[in-house]
Amino acid sequence: MDITEVPVSQDNKGKKKKNKKAKKKSVSQEGNEESGGVETKEEKMEKSEPAFPPTFSVSEIKNKQRRHLMFMKLKQEKRKVKTYKYHKKEEKEREALGDKAPPKEVPKTIENQRVYDETTVDPEDEEIAFDEGTDEFSAYFNGLTNPKVLITTSDRPRGRTVRFCEQLATVIPNAHVYYRRGLALKRIIPQCIARNFTYLIVINEDRKVPNGLVLCHLPDGPTAHFKISSVRLRKEMKRRGKDPTEHSPEVILNNFTTRLGHSIGRLFAALFPQDPQFVGRQVATFHNQRDFVFFRFHRYIFKNEKKVGIQELGPRFTLKLRSLQKGTFDSKFGEYEWVLKRHEMDACRRKFQL
Repeated sequence: MDITEVPVSQDNKGKKKKNKKAKKKSVSQEGNEESGGVETKEEKMEKSEPAFPPTFSVSEIKNKQRRHLMFMKLKQEKRKVKTYKYHKKEEKEREALGDKAPPKEVPKTIENQRVYDETTVDPEDEEIAFDEGTDEFSAYFNGLTNPKVLITTSDRPRGRTVRFCEQLATVIPNAHVYYRRGLALKRIIPQCIARNFTYLIVINEDRKVPNGLVLCHLPDGPTAHFKISSVRLRKEMKRRGKDPTEHSPEVILNNFTTRLGHSIGRLFAALFPQDPQFVGRQVATFHNQRDFVFFRFHRYIFKNEKKVGIQELGPRFTLKLRSLQKGTFDSKFGEYEWVLKRHEMDACRRKFQL
């Protein structure tokens, strides 16, 4: 089959384009004059023409990948129109009923269907208040000690783990980074206590990626072991913020409701000084959701009197509690308060430990 090219002059092309633009402008002007103003979003949805012609058939496309993409696009548009019509009809019915309209249904989620835990903390409970006044963190919360943190790594850390430790030291005030050099943790802990350190943080790695975090409160414990995942350093984020300042940040703890979660929340809170410097506008957030603890570090940016922006300073990571041990780190003879038994505890998706 022979294909012949039909030459088209540049003048004709320009004329065609101009005519098309003029037609579009005239149609839009006539529509605005008839409507008497700018069309609302609802009118646009009702008057919007379908993206595909009525005679269009996806099966006519011979390329398999293109056919699949077009089918998914067509399906998505149909679903969009259907949901819009349903919500529009529901709104009209509620307006017609007025005060007699039934309350809106709350969507079912794993969080609001959570199985009740007997160890949920009541803030007004006298027993809990007594335990908090006599536990290992009482000296910190009574203002008798100031946090001093030592951050170290496993033996022979790689560059990513080293950078993560250095950025973590910029987030936690009064934190110092030291390298292990083959020393066992049992030998490091007495040296930390002699130098008045209140915390020991150990970052473990696997295949050049940080995968574990040991958080040991000194001198009396407890010691928590976390699995660490989704680590993103400051340079890896799309919206890179400036470096954090030396001001003490505010600390936000969310959804630590059980006795175990309450003790983990106090363990995180004791990492930071109790007197946040609000001039720095920095906030460290530990958010618990489905027993995963998400850490974020932000700075407030006041755009005007009403609008406030957030600038992420990093790093960000996710923690999953593996065990909580009484006293300082002792892998052989230590007494464990809680240990994650994955197949037993994770059998019910709606039951959470923290």
